[in-house]
Amino acid sequence: MHRGAGGLRQIALGAAIVMFGAMQSAAQDADPAEDLMPLPSFADCMNEEAARYERALRAAQGMSTPQKFEIGDTRGTGYCGSVGFVLCDRKGDLARVQNCQSLFALEQDVLASKVRAGLPVPDALGETGTDVERELYQRLYALAHGSSAGPDCAGDIPQRRTWCTAWEANNRLSNAILAWQLARFLGAAEPAVVAGWAETPPPQRPQARATD
Repeated sequence: MHRGAGGLRQIALGAAIVMFGAMQSAAQDADPAEDLMPLPSFADCMNEEAARYERALRAAQGMSTPQKFEIGDTRGTGYCGSVGFVLCDRKGDLARVQNCQSLFALEQDVLASKVRAGLPVPDALGETGTDVERELYQRLYALAHGSSAGPDCAGDIPQRRTWCTAWEANNRLSNAILAWQLARFLGAAEPAVVAGWAETPPPQRPQARATD
């Protein structure tokens, strides 16, 4: 019997619902943390990201010729966001995952607020840096302090809403971190540890060399 496109979509949707139910049931039956690679907390990850930037900054400042602001990067903040989401996913059932994501969004917004508090206003730069760098900082500062025109996750399905909210919080944090990175590059902001929004990460142990 011939089925229309609508009928095929209904079959596919029904199969997806059944598969999701089976996966959710399996997740509830299993220990969420069993046999999983340990991950740092989001805070520990951001501590390491702040330390990584300071190392990159010292390397750039140690070069014999003046360097352009090319070490600014939001990938580290995004990575730490991914770590936070994986940790939430390991909570198991959907209700616990969504509660974790809601708390994770709040944690990121609190951190972003602390980062923004240490950003100098653009006029405070004076003649620091080049015209291009000062103009860039003015834009990044405005971006870090900006707000959305409306709810970022409006219209999303309930199962994804907390996920979306937490990712939007990561985007806001990334904007604040990038502005801080440029301010640090220009010598106009304090290191994260001094500013109080990060802690010094413990020294990393060297990995054991594989033996034949």
